[in-house]
Amino acid sequence: MLQLTNEFKNSVITTLLEVRKNFDGTDAAFARQWGINGSVFNRMKAGETEQILKDGKWLSLGRELGVSMSERRWNTAKTEVFKTIEEDVLFCKEYAKGRICVDDCGIGKTYTAQYLSRSLKNCFYVDASQAKTKQLFIRLIAQRIGLDSTGRFADVKANIKYYIKMLPNPIIIIDEAGDLDYPAFLELKELWNGTDGACGWYLIGADGLRAKIERGINGRKVGYRELFSRYSERYTSVVPTGNHDRLQFYRKLITDVLEVNMQDKSLLPTILKKCLTTDGSGYVGGLRRAESLLILNMEA
Repeated sequence: MLQLTNEFKNSVITTLLEVRKNFDGTDAAFARQWGINGSVFNRMKAGETEQILKDGKWLSLGRELGVSMSERRWNTAKTEVFKTIEEDVLFCKEYAKGRICVDDCGIGKTYTAQYLSRSLKNCFYVDASQAKTKQLFIRLIAQRIGLDSTGRFADVKANIKYYIKMLPNPIIIIDEAGDLDYPAFLELKELWNGTDGACGWYLIGADGLRAKIERGINGRKVGYRELFSRYSERYTSVVPTGNHDRLQFYRKLITDVLEVNMQDKSLLPTILKKCLTTDGSGYVGGLRRAESLLILNMEA
């Protein structure tokens, strides 16, 4: 059985308390964001680690907070993808606007979004792939911003809109937005309308999100054109379309990330070659493949 060390638990608490500084709500609301009982959070603040949480909860907190159980820690590289998403998020946060980021998988979109949610004040990350239906989606947003998510659906939604407008410059990042079913996707329009001028919204997805929106607009499906209009009527994309430019982009992206995460730089050409080798379809291995190859080469 996996044994969690006190060092790991203390790292989780330390990181959690750092994140707490970026939330303007109460301790009780912050604890709800992370699925922790308020009294347990108070004990964590006092430095207690024993018999306050189950191992599974410690692990999920560590994963969401980016705390590693090993000495190897994935360092943050300010890649072109990172800078572009950060610029978008900061703009939406400051001016209460909405934007949509649609781009290739495995380029660091989710990593960047999670990093920003831990480092920016009142920035909330929601993984829509874990809550695809209307009910689950709204209740997950409520939890992420620190509200009780278990009441009547209409009350939970009303509380979200009311509470968001009480926070200074909040932003909600919806990752994997293309996974939402149609009724859940329509909730984005209502939430936008209910928080217009008070909250930034940022949608992240791959090609499926773009296709979903364009099918909805072309098919004159209710809500899609209005939603697209509210989210600036444009997509943020970083990866070039031409094969040569794509390869050059991925070469720089992978190099930027690996250079701050590897001690033996002599491994870089080998990993790059394996990631950039294509089958003629234009597919290029992204950062997930690069990380896996880095781990394998380090253990070899």
